[in-house]
Amino acid sequence: MVAALLVAGCTAQAPDPPVSPQVSTPAEAVTVLGTDDPAALAVAVSGALFASSPVVALAGADDPPAQDEASGSGLPLLLTPADGDPAGVAAELDRLGATAVLPFGSAAAAWAGDRPVADAPVVAPPTPRPGVLVLATHAASAATATARAAGARVERVTDPDPRVAAPPGLDPRPAHVIALGSAFGDADTLATRLDVAAAGRQLPGGGQVLFPGRRMVALYGHPGVPALGVLGEQDIPASIARARELAAEYDAVSDQPVVPAFELISTIADSGPGPDGDYSSEAEVEFLRPWVDAAREAGVYVVLDLQPGRTDFLTQAQRYTELLAQPHVGLALDPEWRLGPDQRPLEQIGTVGVDEVNSVITWLADLTAENALPQKLLMVHQFRLSMIRERERLDTSRDELAVVLHADGFGTPDLKLGTWNALHEGEPPGVGWGWKNFFDEDTPTFTPAQTLDVGPVPPVFVSFQ
Repeated sequence: MVAALLVAGCTAQAPDPPVSPQVSTPAEAVTVLGTDDPAALAVAVSGALFASSPVVALAGADDPPAQDEASGSGLPLLLTPADGDPAGVAAELDRLGATAVLPFGSAAAAWAGDRPVADAPVVAPPTPRPGVLVLATHAASAATATARAAGARVERVTDPDPRVAAPPGLDPRPAHVIALGSAFGDADTLATRLDVAAAGRQLPGGGQVLFPGRRMVALYGHPGVPALGVLGEQDIPASIARARELAAEYDAVSDQPVVPAFELISTIADSGPGPDGDYSSEAEVEFLRPWVDAAREAGVYVVLDLQPGRTDFLTQAQRYTELLAQPHVGLALDPEWRLGPDQRPLEQIGTVGVDEVNSVITWLADLTAENALPQKLLMVHQFRLSMIRERERLDTSRDELAVVLHADGFGTPDLKLGTWNALHEGEPPGVGWGWKNFFDEDTPTFTPAQTLDVGPVPPVFVSFQ
């Protein structure tokens, strides 16, 4: 009897080894799986993170309880369709080399048909892969379950733009980021946004995206020259205090937090040609630097305003690359002072072609991306439609910039509102709006409540001259 028992013990069947799916490395540093169909997304994640799996979990696409149960299986999870196979589940099973499936729920079992069914296999726990980050806007799904089964770190985000809601663990940025769903945009845009979020530089008032989320109220002018605007009526500390006081007045009636700002005239249209013959006097970087530095320390945004005379906006903007490479510095273009080869300041209203404006947009957006800076303001002044030729082609596609058209007229309320309404006719898509109040020329100057009530949308940038 003892011998028989020993023989039986020797011939007992050993337990099956754990199922060990084989993971793969994502092909790109940043990947956006841009479908919002759960079944297609599950297939896409499986394709991105798994090389093979002998067993694959299945759950019905219309069976949430089964999906919840299957999400803890530790296997790639695919969602079976009610009709046909639009997501390519069968093809993904073939690619993975699955020899059996593990269905959850009656719908998945029916879809599996005569495929071999695994009997509750033991699955080897995944090896954590800190270099693979998966971003999702859903709390749970087949796609995130598959990502976790591959050992990836999954983070749910409240906003698909990581500059708005940065997921943890971006410093340093993981080697591979996979985003689930079309809300994340294209891969290049997401990669740039991730660089900004990882760098962590903040705008005055916090955050890395300008609008919505804040409104700016600015003093306009040139240091030491009161005739050019209120910014020139006092020194730096007094200007900071005055900008804060104005911002506080608007904060009381604004639906967004209000950030104080300087709109700093950096190049001034000049009656004389000057050494370079462009009828524009350009301030040196070192002259502007104390204002820019003090503003940064005080939480004040700075906009460098250009009045280029006979030269072009891009040439002048590039003079201030060093200042514009700071997170709290934006740029304003004033076409009123963009003159033709034979024109002089104050003899006519200037004008600019949209291609010249777009060249500045491209350059400034590239500078912002290259330095992983928060979104930057690009503002264009206008009080006549003729000031920007072919305005309908204004490029607002660059995610690195917030493009604002600034209504620059003065006078009675009727005149100002007439200008404002005219500028909104045929407005380019994707622009924000700015408004200027004049202490002396407006009769009377709009109150904060009146300014923000102009409609059809309140201005995001209000300056005072």
